[in-house]
Amino acid sequence: MTTWITICDTCKRDGWDQTGATATDGETLAALVESAAADVPGLRTRRTACLMGCKTGCNVAVQARGKLSYTLGNFAPEAEAAAGIVTYAALHADSATGQVPYRSWPQAIKGHFVTRHPPLPDDDGPAGDGTAMTAA
Repeated sequence: MTTWITICDTCKRDGWDQTGATATDGETLAALVESAAADVPGLRTRRTACLMGCKTGCNVAVQARGKLSYTLGNFAPEAEAAAGIVTYAALHADSATGQVPYRSWPQAIKGHFVTRHPPLPDDDGPAGDGTAMTAA
């Protein structure tokens, strides 16, 4: 099963506009993550225009069908962050549920978790935990 790393390529950390950079911080992090993940089995990357986590940019999402999904943010656009993201995503890919034991987390991602999402139900029926979901 494939684990996807979705990288916000529009993220700009505080002070970006004063750096003179031509690429956004998100574009820089995306290129580093893409390079680090290039030959890792079970991982794919994609870019998106916005993950709506602007206060915690740079942001990524780690997702796979049928598994817990995570949003991580507040990364510097550096190789160490990209390597940590890819290492964590590979552990996510190897996990049956998407949950990775804390002791296995790379140091570079500790303190960067923003949200955790349960897997979507397989169909449009009840949530599967005994409570029905209702539309808002």
